[in-house]
Amino acid sequence: MNDPVSDPASDPVRDPDRDEEIYVAPQYKLVWWRFRRNRLAVAGLVVLGFLYLLAAFCEFWAPHTQDHYRAVYSYAPPQRIHVSFDGGVHFFVYGYKSRPDPETLLRTFTVDRSTRVPLRFFPRGETYQLWGLFGTDRHFFGPVKPGDPMYLFGADEQGRDLFSRLIYGSRISMSVGLVGVFLSLALGVLLGGISGYLGGITDNLIQRFIEFFMSIPTLPLWLGLAAAIPSGWGPITSYFAITIILSLMGWTGLARVVRSRFFQIRSEDYVLAAELDGVRRMRIIRRHMLPAFTSHVIASLTLSIPGMILGETALSFLGLGLQPPVVSWGVLLNDAQNVRVLSTAPWLLLSGAAVVVAVMALNFVGDGLRDAADPYES
Repeated sequence: MNDPVSDPASDPVRDPDRDEEIYVAPQYKLVWWRFRRNRLAVAGLVVLGFLYLLAAFCEFWAPHTQDHYRAVYSYAPPQRIHVSFDGGVHFFVYGYKSRPDPETLLRTFTVDRSTRVPLRFFPRGETYQLWGLFGTDRHFFGPVKPGDPMYLFGADEQGRDLFSRLIYGSRISMSVGLVGVFLSLALGVLLGGISGYLGGITDNLIQRFIEFFMSIPTLPLWLGLAAAIPSGWGPITSYFAITIILSLMGWTGLARVVRSRFFQIRSEDYVLAAELDGVRRMRIIRRHMLPAFTSHVIASLTLSIPGMILGETALSFLGLGLQPPVVSWGVLLNDAQNVRVLSTAPWLLLSGAAVVVAVMALNFVGDGLRDAADPYES
């Protein structure tokens, strides 16, 4: 199948001005034109943009703060938003009726249709610090009266709003992949580039080093290193420690890709010209060789982020990753380990659904970038 970007002559009614634009377009434009033809990749990019927007302004989007709780609503079920057109458009949820079960002593909830909890956009609620800098009490959406119950995704054991905690968890879970990938990028490009450019004994030593890391089972290594983190470390220190642990195994695949590409282009004329001109080796790698396959590196990094997110989720789920009061999707899934709890509150698994959506979106975007950056793709 001919691609109109790579084969302008395939379209007999093509605009000549458009052809001229394609001939002189830089690489990033060609990649973008090809990328946007992949509908799944574009849809994944939209979902990722939405998730990172949630993560960046999670305090504003969430109806409650992450530590807000009301024990009387422990394991309260999800509420459905209703719309009333009585004198305008009004949003509301029905309240709860609750009573303790005489056998299990657990509180059971039923819908109280005689009680309406009015909702609105930009209500005043609990005070929070946006990025730790700006204090405000405005939220995107929530109950008109701050004390009224609103649990769109249900509540956990302590009566905390799962919807708000999922939004707060997106900041940690989505950013741990980015930070980890940048560390993997530094190691992968540096060692892979040196290995592919110098070759010989240097290449053999670096490849044996990479093979040693690749031979270590990933999950046991993560578990061992995560268990070695001192329990007295604060949330921020633990976050960066977990990120470094996840990056230790994420750079080997990228290093192999960079090495193979360097083997292909180190004999190109422009590389030989730079060497004959006396340019230093590190400058040749950084300024002449890396730009030749930057798009491939970006695609590889995009496909690596899901592994970082799943790694953090697995460690936190097993209790060896991030710990409360830090909120991540893995920490929230840790509350869903008990089968008895799941039979009572299955909505606690919604954090797992968030992980699935994020990972699938990243995979779609990564596949789209990989295909768009491939000059031989037709």
